[in-house]
Amino acid sequence: MNNTTHAGANVHPGAKVADGVTIEPFATVNEDVEIGEGSWIGPNAVLMDGTRLGKNCNVFPGAVISAIPQDLKYQGEKTSVVIGDNTTIRECVTINKGTNAKGITTIGNNSLLMAYVHIAHDCKIGNDVILVNSAAVAGEVEIDDFAIVSAASLIHQFCKIGKHTMLQGGSRVGKDIPPYVTVGRVPLVYVGLNSIGLKRRGFSTEKINSIQEIYRVIYNSGLNFTQALEQIEKEIADSDVRKEILDFMKESKRGLIKGINSAEAE
Repeated sequence: MNNTTHAGANVHPGAKVADGVTIEPFATVNEDVEIGEGSWIGPNAVLMDGTRLGKNCNVFPGAVISAIPQDLKYQGEKTSVVIGDNTTIRECVTINKGTNAKGITTIGNNSLLMAYVHIAHDCKIGNDVILVNSAAVAGEVEIDDFAIVSAASLIHQFCKIGKHTMLQGGSRVGKDIPPYVTVGRVPLVYVGLNSIGLKRRGFSTEKINSIQEIYRVIYNSGLNFTQALEQIEKEIADSDVRKEILDFMKESKRGLIKGINSAEAE
């Protein structure tokens, strides 16, 4: 096996370590662990049973992957954490394995979890997601592709965050956040589109304007969400973004964040 494991590392002989992996001194790799080729495991990182790490990942010192959930319902069932390729896990990040609820915690490709981020049991984190320092994600949360969760944000269990969203630092998320938007203030509300992010990712002006019109109806027309859905379906031409936004709203289980005017009215 063509990899570099330093003498001070504690690697179980049953662990599956691919070619090109570097494991630094004082790292711990348990038996039921798989590490993809080209990955780097830093000093004092701990990969516990159930870790499935993709190719070309970087795990920085002090990170703990696949520890048992901080959930009293967990009864020792065999579950896992699956992490995609090219993902970076910075210092002291903690990622808990799944429970019987789903059996797995997943993190996609090309994501960045900055220092002190916590990902609880059974979460589903998409591709190209950025979780900034000290963001805390409770159990069974879903965060879709290209979302950015800024520092010290707290996300309530079962919440869903749509793709291409931007959360202000210190956000307290208790409702679902639909795709393509920016949220901020206290309490947390819709404040507009994530226009800069969409432009950087190649969205055309026409598509951005279409998204803007949909959210104008949802948040600035004075309609409730049910009325807004009906108006959008009647008056705005069908498109991939329209379908995605409407599907997200219809499938929301915790309810959607409000707009500025609705929050101020309370």
